[in-house]
Amino acid sequence: MNKTININLGGFFFHIDETAYQKLKRYLESISKSLSDDPQGKNEIIADIEARISELLSEKITDARQVVNEGDIDDIIKIMGQPEDYAETDDAYSDASYSYTRNSAATKKLFRDGEDKFLGGVAAGIAHYLNVDIIWIRLAFLASFVLGGFGFLLYIVLWILLPEAKTTAEKLQMQGEPVNIDNIERKIREEFNNVSENVKTVANKASEKIKEGAEKVNETFSGKPKKNNGASSFFDTIGKIILTLFKIFGKFIGIIIIFVSAAVILSLIIGGFSVGSLEWLNVDGDILTYPPFFYESVLPVWLLTLFVFLLVGIPFLVLFILGLRILSSNVQKISKPISLTLLGIWLVSLLGLIFTGLEFGSSHTVYGKTTDKKSLNIVANDTLNLKMINNDDLYYRHNLRRTTRKEEVEVNGKRMTYGSYIKVDVVKSNSNKNYFVVQKDSRGRNKLNANKNAEQIQYNFKVENNTVILDAYYLSDFKNIWKDEEIKIIFYVAEGVYVYFDNTVKNYLYNVDNTEDIYDKDMANHYFKMTAVTLDCTDCDTDLDEDIKEEIEE
Repeated sequence: MNKTININLGGFFFHIDETAYQKLKRYLESISKSLSDDPQGKNEIIADIEARISELLSEKITDARQVVNEGDIDDIIKIMGQPEDYAETDDAYSDASYSYTRNSAATKKLFRDGEDKFLGGVAAGIAHYLNVDIIWIRLAFLASFVLGGFGFLLYIVLWILLPEAKTTAEKLQMQGEPVNIDNIERKIREEFNNVSENVKTVANKASEKIKEGAEKVNETFSGKPKKNNGASSFFDTIGKIILTLFKIFGKFIGIIIIFVSAAVILSLIIGGFSVGSLEWLNVDGDILTYPPFFYESVLPVWLLTLFVFLLVGIPFLVLFILGLRILSSNVQKISKPISLTLLGIWLVSLLGLIFTGLEFGSSHTVYGKTTDKKSLNIVANDTLNLKMINNDDLYYRHNLRRTTRKEEVEVNGKRMTYGSYIKVDVVKSNSNKNYFVVQKDSRGRNKLNANKNAEQIQYNFKVENNTVILDAYYLSDFKNIWKDEEIKIIFYVAEGVYVYFDNTVKNYLYNVDNTEDIYDKDMANHYFKMTAVTLDCTDCDTDLDEDIKEEIEE
């Protein structure tokens, strides 16, 4: 039968037997002696240790009538640790029946951090719990607030529900550190050091204020003119307000920089994965049309794509980090080696694209052309019929017309360009011969190269009796997609020959001269006779033409 004692430990009452009480007393005395060489914050450390022991005993004692025994104290000491493990003392606590094992496992709890708070310390507490930088949690709350306001409601709810870490034990639990003698002592000493630094700062400011006051007293008694203190105070206040507004504006600018740079970087990353025809991925290139200078370049397309990604991405990455530093001073700036490396990569990308652009410009400096002349077996009073057809299996077009737009098609497994910029004209022949000329135009680095590019353009036509059937398209090598290629077809017709323009050719006629000045598109489905000068319509409404001419003259 053991004697029981009532004790007050950390603000709580416990029933403890005499043996356990003596062991607990010796344990606390041993801790106190281990702190005797450095008494700074000794009482605070002992108070926090007692509060932690009280908390651990409260978890064990579920019934108010239950008595704390020696085994309970041994369990507490195992958790808290031996004093001699943290400080060397002559009279350290030891017990033959006790074998100490440090409890390195620590349970992390979620609290609000009142020492690093912007509003309520919720973001700081979550950052401690997730072991991430606080800036990311604040950005997450800010982004959710901007996108829908859910983050603001969540912040308020957590502010209400989460307790603030006030005691040393709670601060250690918030950071996931074991609550033992070593950590409690270290935490309290850190807080004392911070307090000492703050006291020094306040003392320095107070000294400056006293010095300023002494100077003002000297000015008063020395007969020197006194400054307008009211005006000075007013302007100081205005300056502080302006400075505060600039700080708020700076934070707002930082948020804008973060959102814009993050959006650009994210777009570049998504674009990098979705870009077509990368050599190492062997992906089809239907998704994206590259810029003109990507084609017929010495450098591979994937390398040029990487250059564009780095040229745009690196500056916005720097802006993103700058925005983070504007919002939080805890974000470290980019180190000098990394900055120089990024600058070097950016300059290489810039020079690579400049070189490619210059090369592209040099490959488009000279026009070249080739011509193909075909005779027409027609005589006076014969009718020349002009038609155009398209290959719908190659590329379907509902309405045939001339356009500068080019399409990518596959011909016999080869990647080629489908173009329809074709001009058709009919003029008076200088001789009695009837013929037409097909002219192909392209660009190149020099005349020889340009002529070769023009010669490689594939364009077909056929002549059936008095009918010329022209293709409404041409094919070219895909690398020449930006070479301004076109087809010009000029019919040279002798006097007395009739010409009929089929409806399919109306959108390809180009400045066809005629006596009535009929628009090119309106010449379709009509017969024209070549006179000594130009074409003359034989089946047009002459009265309507006269009215049109009068309106034009007016």
